[in-house]
Amino acid sequence: MSAETSDVILQRMMALHPKVIDLTLDRVWRLLEALGNPQNDLPPVIHIAGTNGKGSTQAMIRAGLEAAGKRVHAYTSPHLARFHERIRLAGTLISEPALTDYLDECYSANGGESITYFEITTCAAILAMARTPADYTLLEVGLGGRLDATNVIDRPALTVITPVSIDHEQFLGNTLAKIAAEKAGILKRGVPCVIGPQQEAALEVIEARGAQLGAPLLAHGQHWHAHEERDGMVFQDDAGLLDLPLPNLPGAHQIDNAGAALAALRHLGFDEAACTAAVTRAVWPARMQRLTEGPLAEMAPRAQLWLDGGHNTAAGVALAAHLARLPARPTHLICGMLNTKDVTGYLRPLAQVAQSLTAVPIPGEANTLPAEETVAAAKTVGLPAKAATTVAEALTSVVATAPEARILICGSLYLAGSVLRENG
Repeated sequence: MSAETSDVILQRMMALHPKVIDLTLDRVWRLLEALGNPQNDLPPVIHIAGTNGKGSTQAMIRAGLEAAGKRVHAYTSPHLARFHERIRLAGTLISEPALTDYLDECYSANGGESITYFEITTCAAILAMARTPADYTLLEVGLGGRLDATNVIDRPALTVITPVSIDHEQFLGNTLAKIAAEKAGILKRGVPCVIGPQQEAALEVIEARGAQLGAPLLAHGQHWHAHEERDGMVFQDDAGLLDLPLPNLPGAHQIDNAGAALAALRHLGFDEAACTAAVTRAVWPARMQRLTEGPLAEMAPRAQLWLDGGHNTAAGVALAAHLARLPARPTHLICGMLNTKDVTGYLRPLAQVAQSLTAVPIPGEANTLPAEETVAAAKTVGLPAKAATTVAEALTSVVATAPEARILICGSLYLAGSVLRENG
């Protein structure tokens, strides 16, 4: 094993390509070839793209598969607290020695050639998963789909496209149709695709691509339905109807994510027990996660402290809808966002359910939106706002005037990761 730690190797990898994001598959194909094409040796792959809900949907599919006794690899991004979160091998997060070895092998095989951080670490994940026995591989797209580093599987068992909305316009296009076309780039000839709820413009593009490739589509509202009913949810497809508990991941939008996961599991032949586990056992941090322990929770002992990493307009709508359904309680936001996001679009729905916002920068992020700009955006949508330098400072300020409030830390997965590291 290399004497270097994974953190040291990851830091070296950052210097291999000047751009953080540079969408092409050429460099990935080159490195995979040098590694012996491990993408061809993966256990059956479920490939998941979409703007919102990818991680939650993946977590639910994994919970269902594991409840059925299957060993499951999972790859996701970005990580929150530690890089190891990105790679799960047969149900367990990759160990430090294994991660170090695989990163070192990929770094050596790359031979100093230009390659982005996400590309080379994705190759390391694929290599690790190819060499570890399992029954299924869950691959989550990093950005887009067509040119994403995960899009190297010739014949996955299944693809999934969760709801598509406007995000990453500078890389994927400035219309819903263009973004949907990039997501639909994961479709493969003859391979079924589960499609979550879509706006018409996105659905038309995905359906057209499916028709070109002869890829059977299992679309929400056509081939499967999911809705809340009384204290549970109902899922229905061609195989029949399931009465299930509500998803344990909070938020009305999780019904749709659960529906996509259930459609995937049912297509693969799994039974009601697996489907029940999918909605009741999924774990996905920073998705309306309640913080009850750690230094931050101790600073607000009488408050309800929550953490959410949603960061685009659709996420703001979903979050606001969830907050509106909770028992009445003054709600105050602590918000930090990247400068690449539509901060006004994110905050507009939240302004209807929150009493105030305290803006913070995201620690260690070059692309953080200055807190003063978040304050200005909040005020434009009618949300009283002020700035603070840290989450702890913001929390102290809110608790001083509203000690029993509902306090939501939100706006970015990178902020969520910083909070989880700070809070232990």
